[in-house]
Amino acid sequence: MRKLSCLAAIALSLPAVVLPAAAQELGDVSTAFRWLGKNDRIAVEAYDDPKVAGVTCYVSRARTGGVKGTVGLAEDKAEASIACRQVAPSISFKGTVPVQEDVFSERMSILFKRLHIVRLVDVKRNTLVYLTYSDKLIDGSPMNAITAVPVSTSTPIPVK
Repeated sequence: MRKLSCLAAIALSLPAVVLPAAAQELGDVSTAFRWLGKNDRIAVEAYDDPKVAGVTCYVSRARTGGVKGTVGLAEDKAEASIACRQVAPSISFKGTVPVQEDVFSERMSILFKRLHIVRLVDVKRNTLVYLTYSDKLIDGSPMNAITAVPVSTSTPIPVK
């Protein structure tokens, strides 16, 4: 019985370890009035890169309001803007980083549509490049935005 309790405790604690960091919503502006539910708006969120200390990505994106948007059933538009910046005196790495990695992913509709932030490493220029886009199971969108964060030449990026 005690062994089963230990296994259950470990299993329950695992999702907290492997879940990606959540966005911190910094604010929003209303873009269209809705009689019922929240207004349509543009939300601004901050994402700290989990493997690169000192880099934060700021993403602005449309959020659908109304009754469906208020209860989480609306499908948000596949449009986003991104700006990643060095927010600490220096950038440090938590181990090695892949040349390309999906750093963040968040649901944009009840089913099959997600916002992605991908980190790419430009080894030649010692720069981190961040791309945001959305995908959908059947019909993705070519809408995307890109930003880059140069890393000091005295700190080479530890690539896998």
